[in-house]
Amino acid sequence: MKKLNKMSKVIVALRKEYLLSSLDENLVDENPLKQFSLWFDDAVRAEIEEPNAMVLSTADLEGNVSGRAVLLKGVENNGFIFFTNYESRKGIQLACNPKAALTFLWYAIERQVRVEGVVVKINRKESQAYFKSRPADSRISACISPQSCVVPDRLFLESIREEFVLDLNGRPPKCPEHWGGYLLKPAMFEFWQGRAHRLHDRIRYRQAGNKWVIERLAP
Repeated sequence: MKKLNKMSKVIVALRKEYLLSSLDENLVDENPLKQFSLWFDDAVRAEIEEPNAMVLSTADLEGNVSGRAVLLKGVENNGFIFFTNYESRKGIQLACNPKAALTFLWYAIERQVRVEGVVVKINRKESQAYFKSRPADSRISACISPQSCVVPDRLFLESIREEFVLDLNGRPPKCPEHWGGYLLKPAMFEFWQGRAHRLHDRIRYRQAGNKWVIERLAP
């Protein structure tokens, strides 16, 4: 058997019991978005840093998957809203394959939520309205960054920013056409609650027509 290196030994030795709470399929809300709201409120009350941080997973038509952390910026009756550069890697993947997944990990309260569904662009006016609400520096970065593209160095980006700010001459930056919001319309939710002995609670909501089917999954 191959000997473990130092890092692997540390990783193998990591152990934790999950004892804070439980999750019963007979007690969850019949609407998964309402259940998500309840758990999100718990995460906020627990003072979890950036509880709206989520991993967005996308894939191209060849099945190459990529994931990155983004920030949830809204929850509506029909889904989850986030914003990004449409020309970024995730934007390009979503253009050819609009199926995606979100993962929220609230480790301090031993919970995870997974959401899968189809992603569509939101109304342009909504994107512009949110863009205007952002801090000025964030708006400028969204305008000048060729997101996901190879750049020679940090100075290249800082030079582009400096030139852009000079050209603005004090005017507020406009929302670029390559930047805006997406809405993920859920078809599946999974709520995970850590439990003792690795017998975790996993409750899935599966869309069947206009209804949600609630099921317990084995850990």
